Amino acid sequence: MCGLCGFTGKIAQQAEVLQRMTDVITHRGPDSSGFYSDDSISMGFRRLSIIDLDTGHQPIFNEDKSLVLMFNGEIYNYKALREELLAAGHRFETQSDSEVLIHGFEEWGEKLLMRLRGMFGFAVYNTKDGSLFLARDFFGIKPMHYAVVEGELVYGSEIKSILEYPKYQKKFNAKALDHYLSFQYAVPPETFFEGIYCLLPGHYLWFREGKVKTTRYFEPTFAPDETLTEAQAVDNIEKAFEDSVEAHKISDVEVGCFLSSGVDSSYVATYFADQKTFTVGFDFGEKYNEISWAQNLSKEIGVRHYTHLIGSEEFWAAVPKVQYQMDQPLADPSCIALYFVSKLASEHVKVVLSGEGADELFGGYTVYNEPHVFRMYQKILPEKMRYALARSAKKWPHVKGRGFVLRGARKTEDKFIGNAFMYDDEEKRLLLQDPSIVTRPQDLCRKYYDRVKGYDEETKMQYLDINLWMVGDILLKADRMSMANSLELRVPFLDKKVFEVARTIPTRLRIAHGTTKYAMRQAALRHLPKATAEKKKLGFPVPTRVWLKDPVYYETVKKMFTSETAQKFFHTDVIVSYLDDHFNGKEDNSRKVWTIYVFLLWYQIYFADDDKVLRPD
Repeated sequence: MCGLCGFTGKIAQQAEVLQRMTDVITHRGPDSSGFYSDDSISMGFRRLSIIDLDTGHQPIFNEDKSLVLMFNGEIYNYKALREELLAAGHRFETQSDSEVLIHGFEEWGEKLLMRLRGMFGFAVYNTKDGSLFLARDFFGIKPMHYAVVEGELVYGSEIKSILEYPKYQKKFNAKALDHYLSFQYAVPPETFFEGIYCLLPGHYLWFREGKVKTTRYFEPTFAPDETLTEAQAVDNIEKAFEDSVEAHKISDVEVGCFLSSGVDSSYVATYFADQKTFTVGFDFGEKYNEISWAQNLSKEIGVRHYTHLIGSEEFWAAVPKVQYQMDQPLADPSCIALYFVSKLASEHVKVVLSGEGADELFGGYTVYNEPHVFRMYQKILPEKMRYALARSAKKWPHVKGRGFVLRGARKTEDKFIGNAFMYDDEEKRLLLQDPSIVTRPQDLCRKYYDRVKGYDEETKMQYLDINLWMVGDILLKADRMSMANSLELRVPFLDKKVFEVARTIPTRLRIAHGTTKYAMRQAALRHLPKATAEKKKLGFPVPTRVWLKDPVYYETVKKMFTSETAQKFFHTDVIVSYLDDHFNGKEDNSRKVWTIYVFLLWYQIYFADDDKVLRPD
């Protein structure tokens, strides 16, 4: 795992600028650095050595040095590709997966991407024609950002690098704030920095003669095979996943595993006998502490288990550090917990495997049960009557059944924007100083729903989450929090061969008997205790709702909510009322409060000073 950055064209103090851009992402690769420059480009690199420790340094060149590569990620089928390229006449100087990429690109061009099995973000510069090629992996496991500044391309694994480029004028993107308030993250390809974009998953980019052209080379579509029996589906999942885990364990350094009480990471951990697993929790009861579950499983499967109990003060002190590392505000409090488990793991290993992606691919989120729950209600009650009843329910007190009536009235496309829905357009108009930026979050989702009109409701929800939630939240925090601790995180569920199986599983086997991720759980059951394989999903529970009722943390947030920064963006009386109602037990506003608090904290770090980023200690 590494980090890369660079820019085309020439500027004053070119070497010093490139050095700053590279230094600011040292955490992504503390082992070594690499640089390439000519009259047309400057490329920087930081390396975390995982494969071919002695000779796999970058930049990497082809035989005649007409192509220059810098690469972040891992290619798990690199040995097979290397044999194919050797047979085609290519000559290798290292044993690294990086060199396979440069020769593969020389041999196959853009078609190389569909041959790869792995996670990647890489840049290839052609010294002969001056073109630059950027690519990002199928699901967006590894990041890539870019901006066009005065006709030149600036790029980086993290936005921090681009901010060091002196010709880029840092400017806040209000469109991203509108999206963030609804989704809890900046929705790609937009970022909170005007003019800086996220290269979308499954896309590549060409920069030629001052122009950017992006192309999608992979789309994660579903093709359910209705002839599959349960036994066949479970067999296929088990075989593909076992193969994926073995591929993801390829390394020249020790590999460990994150472990929660859930089925996803537990299933991964069953392949780690005699190795190390890592868990963190909070001292607020079993709901917020999965350590005992993980310890019991660790004993049963024979792994060495390491734990850390996160204290309240420790958590709150880390929030500014985490938001700095994230580059953009992320209102998912589990990213702070992920920071701590990454820190713990980095003290023992250099690589970990984790369970991200299982829910999106195999249908694991509880909300995916909703279409089944509402199907009969929507069949019996005509749409107009459902909407009339829902309008009335808005005025009801928060009694049992109110939520059912409200959610049951609307179609999936009108209510589901992903696993997080913070503020709707009406709420945003009430709290924002500038309501002109407000849009309906459903409108942003429409283009994704339009691509899957023929799918059932459950599959539509999965498709949306794969393209938005997984990219903007799940994989963003996984990359940034592990890399903040110089730790490589690998995700065997998000493997091309695993997805080839997942896309064929019919909905009746993804969600069955009120159980999400049903077929995958049955595969895991062959390796895990029944209680673990069938355990309901918790996510990564963080006690923010408890803390926000504590006078100490209530005052911390209130101070931020009445600050000059808050007044710049929000009607402070409105946001304070959200906080007060939560503190007084009138309403659980913890997620809405946390969303605004995190944004304000992030803004003070990145925009309080126009000239620099105020990096927390």
